[in-house]
Amino acid sequence: MEHFDASLSTYFRAWLGPRDPRVEGWFLLDNYVPTLVCSILYLLIVWLGPKYMKTRQPFSCRGILVVYNLGLTLLSLYMFCELVTGVWEGQYNFFCQGTRSGGEADMKIIRVLWWYYFSKLIEFMDTFFFILRKNNHQITVLHVYHHASMLNIWWFVMNWVPCGHSYFGATLNSFIHVLMYSYYGLSSIPSMRPYLWWKKYITQGQLLQFVLTIIQTSCGVIWPCTFPLGWLYFQIGYMISLITLFTNFYIQTYNKKGVSRRREHQKDHQNGSVAAVNGHISSFSSLENNVKPRKQRKD
Repeated sequence: MEHFDASLSTYFRAWLGPRDPRVEGWFLLDNYVPTLVCSILYLLIVWLGPKYMKTRQPFSCRGILVVYNLGLTLLSLYMFCELVTGVWEGQYNFFCQGTRSGGEADMKIIRVLWWYYFSKLIEFMDTFFFILRKNNHQITVLHVYHHASMLNIWWFVMNWVPCGHSYFGATLNSFIHVLMYSYYGLSSIPSMRPYLWWKKYITQGQLLQFVLTIIQTSCGVIWPCTFPLGWLYFQIGYMISLITLFTNFYIQTYNKKGVSRRREHQKDHQNGSVAAVNGHISSFSSLENNVKPRKQRKD
C-alpha cells in the first residue's frame, strides 16, 4: 500500500506540481489512498446495500435523521459564515484570487475548506439512509455521481489550491446546504411536513449556484492571476456536468409528467409527503406506511 501511495504521489507531482505545504500532515490529506478507499467502499455499498436489504424490513431512522440533518445544517452554517468572514478579512478579489495573497485570511479559508472536504465524507450517509429505509428510487445517477466525485475533487483541491479562488463555489454550496439539510431535518418530523413548501426552490438555488460559479470561475480565466488556470477550466467543466444532470432532474421532477408521477407516488405512500431535492426524491414514511395505513391527505 505504501508503494502504491508513493507511486500515486510521484504521478500527481509530475502532473500537478508540488503540493501546498500548508496542509502537510492534515488528517486524510497526506495520502490519497484513504479518500480513494472511502469512495470505493461507498460505491460498493451503493451496489450491494439494496441487495442486502431486499428481503429485510426497512429501518425508520427518524430520530437519527433529525440529529444528522441538524448537525449538517449547523456545520454548513458554520462553514458559510467562516468563509464569508475570511473572504472579507483577506479582501479577496471576486474576479481572480491567488492562493498566497490573502495573508492570515488564507489560513482561515484553508481550515474551513478542510471541513468542507470532510463534510463530503459525512454526506455519504445520505445514501446509506436511503438504503436502510429501502428508498432505492432516490439513489439516482446524479446522486451517486455528485457524492462520489465531490470527495475526490476536494482532496485534490485541498492539496494544491486550498484557498484563493477555490472559496466561491464552497461558499455558495454551504449556503445551499443550510437550506437543504434544514429542509430534510424538518421533513423528518411528521407534524412539520404540511408547512414545507420550498423544496422546488432549493433545486433552483442549486442550479443558480452552478451558473454563478461558472461566471466567477470564468472571470479568473479572462482576468488571470496567480491561481492555476487548469483548475479553473476543470471547475467550469464539472459545473457544466452538474448543470446538465440537475436540469434533467428538474425537468423530470417538476414538469407535468413529473407532477403526475409524484401524485401516483404520493398515493402509494399514503401520507402525501414527497420532497425532491439534491438529485433524488425524498419520501419520509415508507416504513410507517408498511406498518400502519394512514388516511390519504387531500392536498
